[in-house]
Amino acid sequence: MKPHTQASSFATPLPHVPFFRATASSRAAPAQSLHAAAANEFRCIWTAKRRRVHLSVRHSTRVAADLNPGGSNGDESRPRSSRRGVLMAPFLAAGASILLAAVARAEDKVVESAPTAPKLEETKKEEEEEVITSRIYDAAVIGEPLAIGKEKGKVWEKLMNARVVYLGEAEQVPVRDDRELELEIVKNLHRRCSEKEKKLSLALEAFPSNLQEPLNQYMDKKIDGDTLKSYTLHWPPQRWQEYEPILSYCRETGIRLVACGTPLKILRTVQAEGIRGLTKAERKLYAPPAGSGFVSGFTSISRRSSVDSTQNLSIPFGPSSYLSAQAKVVEEYSMSQVILQNVVDGGATGMLIVVTGASHVTYGSRGTGVPARISGKIQKKNQVVILLDPERQFIRREGEVPVADFLWYSAARPCSRNCFDRAEIARVMNAAGQRRDALPQDLQKGIDLGLVSPEVLQNFFDLEQYPLISELTHRFQGFRERLLADPKFLHRLAIEEAISITTTLLAQYEKRKENFFQELDYVITDTVRGSVVDFFTVWLPAPTLSFLSYADEMKAPDNIGSLMGLLGSIPDNAFQKNPAGINWNLNHRIASVVFGGLKLASVGFISSIGAVASSNSLYGIRKFLNPAVVTEQRNIRSPILKTAVIYACFLGISANLRYQIIAGIVEHRISEQFASQTFFVNMLSFVARTVNSYWGTQQWIDLARSTGLQVRKTESPTSDSSNGAAILCNETEEATIDEIEK
Repeated sequence: MKPHTQASSFATPLPHVPFFRATASSRAAPAQSLHAAAANEFRCIWTAKRRRVHLSVRHSTRVAADLNPGGSNGDESRPRSSRRGVLMAPFLAAGASILLAAVARAEDKVVESAPTAPKLEETKKEEEEEVITSRIYDAAVIGEPLAIGKEKGKVWEKLMNARVVYLGEAEQVPVRDDRELELEIVKNLHRRCSEKEKKLSLALEAFPSNLQEPLNQYMDKKIDGDTLKSYTLHWPPQRWQEYEPILSYCRETGIRLVACGTPLKILRTVQAEGIRGLTKAERKLYAPPAGSGFVSGFTSISRRSSVDSTQNLSIPFGPSSYLSAQAKVVEEYSMSQVILQNVVDGGATGMLIVVTGASHVTYGSRGTGVPARISGKIQKKNQVVILLDPERQFIRREGEVPVADFLWYSAARPCSRNCFDRAEIARVMNAAGQRRDALPQDLQKGIDLGLVSPEVLQNFFDLEQYPLISELTHRFQGFRERLLADPKFLHRLAIEEAISITTTLLAQYEKRKENFFQELDYVITDTVRGSVVDFFTVWLPAPTLSFLSYADEMKAPDNIGSLMGLLGSIPDNAFQKNPAGINWNLNHRIASVVFGGLKLASVGFISSIGAVASSNSLYGIRKFLNPAVVTEQRNIRSPILKTAVIYACFLGISANLRYQIIAGIVEHRISEQFASQTFFVNMLSFVARTVNSYWGTQQWIDLARSTGLQVRKTESPTSDSSNGAAILCNETEEATIDEIEK
């Protein structure tokens, strides 16, 4: 560092610079003083002429020597060094002060930067929390629900202004993603409530109200999770695992847990005997008072949405349904009383999140559930209803009540449900360069209803890249529905047909041997008929993806709907395992065998008529074109109707039982035991189907021969015997002539 000094003019008088000398210098002679003064004056002029003053280690050493009177040559160097030290002192002081100030500021920055690191981390965490982890739809708008993209701040603002937030979860088929969404919403609301110093509570319908004391002990950490789990033995095994994360989070963060469910004893009594089965004290606590409009479970149509009122018109309402309605009334009333009490306890700024079934909160304060029961004491704007992962989205028309305020979907959940983002659909169509008008009618209808997922639409565009498949998907709805559900459907069909044709020809040759080419008409007929049957055995049970089923359900007669419900209640095969919540008895499994046999019999009857009729038609054409060749054929033509009936019975009994065993035991039960060994499972299925086709073909040949459907012409025995006698006579006559000649 080189500080600069401004040089003064020679005409300007030099300022007097005082300095202190040592004691020895003060006692010097007057001559020496004059000499020193002259020297001082000379040195001052010399210093003024200098434009720069250089600070160096040598100068510092000289200054230090001036301060040390015992040093060598002290008397000679002291005046010069002292003057330089005095001149440089202001600059050194200024530099030192600047350095000290810089060091002090650096220390302050270090001290302040330490607490800013957590703030940066908190900011990053907040940004991570704002990342879209779910899909939200505004269900209060007119028309179809509106997807909310980056404007989620308005959603959270509306939730923060509410006193009660209802989270309606799936009831019939519980979804694990609902618990993840609940935890996500609770975390975000807790963070925002903490910033505004609002008290947050969480009410769970899963816990009956008589378990409030164990919940309090769990919150106070007097009992652990295993002890609390012992109070929920009536839950399914997996339910505790789903609720455990949100319970642990509330315990760690201090969110108060509220048990708002109906006690099991009360609920079972009402389900068995109705409200009148309760005692007077129980009725006062858990049943709504008479005249409230909610006692019987039937409310006026004016308070219910038109969509809701038309959904259950065809459902019979028997005594069990009446008791179920009463149980629902008791559940909602007891829940509303607990909610009201906790809203009062939470104060004017408190917030309560209620996790309950979706049926208890649909249509909000204008429905018949919990929000409607407390709407007289809590304003409508203070209640917000959120449905978690609803299976359907309804298009709201003007004058209809919205089903909820928001529809909340988990982003981690694959798009397997029937409501999808229209913006994503538009993105897929734009990427493929397709227009909506160019799509088949069922796809257009499915997009309008919100049934087509982006993945399915992308699969459809991928299939259009192949000319043959594109033609099939556009012209035939059946192929389109099966290819969209299973893009490898044609591969499976080709493999099954290859197995069928190969094994049929091998079995035909093994059974007919030297007559194989003489009975070629029978071989071709059986092969074609078997191929048609195998085609339908793959076609009928193949999964389909239809987008018109929901629209057709509204137009279908009641008797057809009842028949479809009956057929849907039986298993696919007699050996299928019971799924969760369904218990098939022996009658259901027998019905499965009978229904499967009827399907195969109908397929066999129709395919046999077509195959035999085609064969006979070809035979007639050959006879017309070349009568000589046809007269040499010794195969008897098969009767069309008789062959169709026998073949239908054969498929309905023999083939049906074989398919039941293969599908139920080999491909269902045994394959599940070796699910990790994919190659072994595929080989087992291939071998089983190959043996089935080969053995079935041989069985049919034996049956057709024994019933006279496939026989050959033979010469009459009379003509054969007469010819033999004539030959014998000729031989005897020739022998007699030879003897005479001898």
